[in-house]
Amino acid sequence: MQKENHQILISAAIITLNEADRLTDCLTSIRTFVQDIVVVDSGSTDETINIAKNLGARIFKKEWRGFGPQKQFAIEQCRGQWIIILDADERVPAETAAEITRITQSPGTFEAYSIARKNYFMGRWLKHAGWWPDRTVRLFRKGCGRMPERQVHESLKVKGQVANLQNPIIHYPFRDVRHMMEKMNQYSSAGARELRKSGHKSSITKACSRAVWAILFNYFLRGGFLDGGPGLVIAVSDATNIFFKYAKLLEMNKK
Repeated sequence: MQKENHQILISAAIITLNEADRLTDCLTSIRTFVQDIVVVDSGSTDETINIAKNLGARIFKKEWRGFGPQKQFAIEQCRGQWIIILDADERVPAETAAEITRITQSPGTFEAYSIARKNYFMGRWLKHAGWWPDRTVRLFRKGCGRMPERQVHESLKVKGQVANLQNPIIHYPFRDVRHMMEKMNQYSSAGARELRKSGHKSSITKACSRAVWAILFNYFLRGGFLDGGPGLVIAVSDATNIFFKYAKLLEMNKK
């Protein structure tokens, strides 16, 4: 049974699409400290909605409008004094849950907190090329944060001071290499639309040069090679994503 609004200290805002294989672990990891779970689904055809209901979430169905608008809609449905934004592929360890509980029960002067993410891929914790600490603002007082109208690479805009949580959350960004390629296709399309909306131009030369620089920068200059085979796969994927983003932008502009 849902608690009265004044009793809800923390809400969780989660967006989903066919996350049946990952959602249980996500929701289980937050049930000890979150009193209100909001799941906004954009058309799952698997057991995502049933899993969310069975684990006590309030379900909202919303046609996909992009990551920013989708997460903002989820935020608006939350009833808690504090809101934590999570993805279905993330987990909150016990020590992080305890830190969040302590902060929200005795709040100080900060309106929001950034949280480091430990990203795992192919069984390895990625520690280089920007994958660690990979901080992002996820915990904030209700009314102090808003998502931008971006289709991809959305980042919470906060009114007020932001501090850092000491403990991280766990993130599994890709199920496998196939899933990585599917996400690359989705993100490159969304990124191309964002660039076009901003009036950017493209060419094959630009697509190639941006991709080459990406792999040089991430794999060599930022130490991606230190993450072994998974680091190489990630670097190639990032470069490929950038190449096709500009290739798709070129195609859009020609049309």
